[in-house]
Amino acid sequence: MPADPDCIFCRIVSGELPSTRIDEDERTVAFMDINPATRGHVLVVPREHSADLTEIAEDDLAAVAAMAKRIALRQQQRLGADGVNLLNSCGKVAWQTVFHFHVHVIPRYEDDPLELPVRPQEGDPDEIAEDAEKLRA
Repeated sequence: MPADPDCIFCRIVSGELPSTRIDEDERTVAFMDINPATRGHVLVVPREHSADLTEIAEDDLAAVAAMAKRIALRQQQRLGADGVNLLNSCGKVAWQTVFHFHVHVIPRYEDDPLELPVRPQEGDPDEIAEDAEKLRA
């Protein structure tokens, strides 16, 4: 899909808007998040515009995942991160605010203030089985 002139990430990829880039390749660009959840928070985006996970091309998705892995390793090796969260939000109800597919690579530190937005709890076995049946290929 061609660049969207109204998309902030398309404008960052093209260089029209500034960013603090830390890596890029033929398919992806990685840059610092200006509203970091923790020190070293990075966004990885495909160069090609796609709104979300349901639209991104398989090759671009694989390239974003590979770049996210490289960034996560650097966060651990160079920033001393104790772990890393990868986060993608697909759709407004899932907290997506920029409709250009992206992955947050969030370094985690033992003393950081982040918490899971949900507390996992035991599910209903019948509902799980019913959903599994619907989701099988």
